[in-house]
Amino acid sequence: MNHKYIYLLPWCVLLLTGVAFAGNPDRQGEAGANQLLINPWARSAGLHTMNTASITGTEAIFLNVAGLSRITKTQIQLGHTRYLSGAGINVNALGFGQRIGKGGTFGFNLIALDLGDFDYTTEDTPGGSGATFSPSFFNMGVSYSHLFANKVSVGVTAKFVNESVSNARASAFAIDAGVQYVTGEKDNFKFGISLRNVGPKMQYRGEGLSKQLPNPGPTFPYDNTYYERAAAFELPSQLNIGMSYDWLLGSVNRLSMVLNFTSNAFSRDQVGGGLEFALGQNFALRTGYKYEFDSNDVEASIDNGLSAGLSVSLPVKKDSDTRIALDYAFRATDIYDGIHNIGIRLEL
Repeated sequence: MNHKYIYLLPWCVLLLTGVAFAGNPDRQGEAGANQLLINPWARSAGLHTMNTASITGTEAIFLNVAGLSRITKTQIQLGHTRYLSGAGINVNALGFGQRIGKGGTFGFNLIALDLGDFDYTTEDTPGGSGATFSPSFFNMGVSYSHLFANKVSVGVTAKFVNESVSNARASAFAIDAGVQYVTGEKDNFKFGISLRNVGPKMQYRGEGLSKQLPNPGPTFPYDNTYYERAAAFELPSQLNIGMSYDWLLGSVNRLSMVLNFTSNAFSRDQVGGGLEFALGQNFALRTGYKYEFDSNDVEASIDNGLSAGLSVSLPVKKDSDTRIALDYAFRATDIYDGIHNIGIRLEL
């Protein structure tokens, strides 16, 4: 493919996605499966998930899959999130990325919520029957990203979304896609676009929606089984447009600024940015801020405001390309005690 046409790709995607996401305030609140918007990865969470243009590695599968192809060879990542600390909600994540061929990278991730145990109640035992159940909320994705001439990377993720309890379940398939463009004298300007959670509606089905009621006819006194149809709900589709700029401090240190605009199909739009200071490859500090348009204390998203994070990355032995890293992030929330992310990465 001619490289001059590759460089036009981000602007074509921007035009198409901008038309597709023309705002419609009447649709706000119609989406479900909002666990798809919970970021389980500490590095990007430290920047309040505003690094659409510069995110790389396996955690790029969550925000902008185009960044997956910018790993060296192999990356394995584990993440744990205490969501709304004090609420008893945890998120666990696994990510894997592997370079294949000249510019391609294959990736896989699995994100699961741990919501704890709930008392099993019925109409006959509204106070609880002594039994408990635990909802199962997870999504897993398979991704492919390709890097062209170290300037443009594109990627796509196909993922399966599942929500279930003991006797009812909803599931759907969704698509994510993204592009990143790198330019500048030292590749220090980046531009990125990602389109997330595009798929059909989800709808709960199962025996939990059935009910035994008396036969309405006067002839035979027996019960019939009736099935209620649950309302279908949309996936929380989202468009992210971001840019970043790197100031190179000496030969190895870096200060980066990220800016991002998020268009939510079923909630208010958001804008934000952040700063990241990297001391070589070994240490990084991050901070970010996210603002939601036309929000108020009752209807605003729960994690607007400040975020911060850090990373420590060390080679497993002297002069080795294999590195192990520990990441941490905190996001302030108006209620509860914030959101804590911790993760570990192995780069081979």
